[in-house]
Amino acid sequence: MQENKVMEEAAAPAERKRAALIIRRPFKLAEEYWDTLGPGLTTGAADDDPSGIATYSQASARYGLQLIWLSLFTYPFMVVVQEMCARIGIVSGQGLAANIREQYRARTLYIVTGLLFFANVLNIAADLGAMAAATRLLAPSIGFEMLVIFFALLSLTLQIFTTYARYAKFLKYLALALLSYAVVAFSVGLDWKDVLSHTLVPTITFSKDQIFLICGILGTTISPYLFFWQTSQEVEEKILKGEATVEERREGVNPESVSRMRTDVWSGMLFSNLITFFIFAACAGTLFAHGITNIATADQAALALRPFGEFAFFLFAIGIVGTGLLAVPVLAGSAAYAISESFGWNHGLYRKLDQAYAFYGVIIVAMLIGIIANFLRLDPIQALIYSAVANGVIAPIILYFVVRLSSNADLMGEHANKPLIAGIGWMTIVFMAISGIAAILSFFM
Repeated sequence: MQENKVMEEAAAPAERKRAALIIRRPFKLAEEYWDTLGPGLTTGAADDDPSGIATYSQASARYGLQLIWLSLFTYPFMVVVQEMCARIGIVSGQGLAANIREQYRARTLYIVTGLLFFANVLNIAADLGAMAAATRLLAPSIGFEMLVIFFALLSLTLQIFTTYARYAKFLKYLALALLSYAVVAFSVGLDWKDVLSHTLVPTITFSKDQIFLICGILGTTISPYLFFWQTSQEVEEKILKGEATVEERREGVNPESVSRMRTDVWSGMLFSNLITFFIFAACAGTLFAHGITNIATADQAALALRPFGEFAFFLFAIGIVGTGLLAVPVLAGSAAYAISESFGWNHGLYRKLDQAYAFYGVIIVAMLIGIIANFLRLDPIQALIYSAVANGVIAPIILYFVVRLSSNADLMGEHANKPLIAGIGWMTIVFMAISGIAAILSFFM
């Protein structure tokens, strides 16, 4: 009896240790998964910028749940396109514009990057204005212009004067601000059976306004600036690991790195589309349901939610500021990558200011134009319209190069597109081209 008691006491610490390991295992797996996430998560989160929030809010306020199916429909196309871009960066060891410049005529690239800069600057202006307006909803005593300058300077400081490792970590955690929209959706008493029904069964009326809104949704979901950002961030991640030259980065490709990239991209795009889904659901279940059908800006969507509870209003407004802080650097940075790679300039957020004057100069100029546009009281809806049209025009062109490059066996080797993936890529080009043409026609009709 005594001997059994001694044995039980000896075994107790081992049992406690085993139980502790079982309890900690889910947290350990979650930590490992979080460590896997990187450029894919920040790219997906940046897709839900204040301009996107305004577009989704307007669509759901005007048509209720009718267009929520787009949050599901666009997911496979988004995943395939961004995975292609990420794979190009990992395998080639350089950014998208640099690859286009090597494989095709430079003149086409200059036109495309010029249009990209134009679209991005309009988006930056709209996002800075939305962030300032949303902040004034919470602190009305602060001047609009002062807030625009503050957010622009904060973004510039993070990009220019912090290390890439710290900056990337900041963007990764900032992505969590988007969860506020999921909380809003669950707090306003939706009929989730009705929401899921509209998500799974597409409906469309083919009116001029709805066609334009669909183009805006596609343009803000499958956006050209994300193609350049994703590719370049994969390169920066490899540089961070010590692979300084293009040759070293190409030699460092292995199945594990490609697998980690896919987990990151699929997760990031899923996160992005889930947030789109929740914004649609929240605004349809509150604004549309109570006859509020005209939302011009993201901050107006937040203000319109106020009668449905201070909690929902506060979270929506905070989310606008958080997503703006995430998206504005991505918009400016993607333009800088594209232009710098097009002209062969030194580039990269891992470089210091005195090592890449032109690269950081593009970022600064983009921010300055965004500030000036807000001082001139640029109509945010006009900015969204013009940027949507610009995205509709250039997205199919850039996607053509993305699909061709990622299908090129000489460049990609064993990591070239399989037929199914290439087919989805070409389908995306067709959808985006039709969307862009429809937007242009509806704008002038």
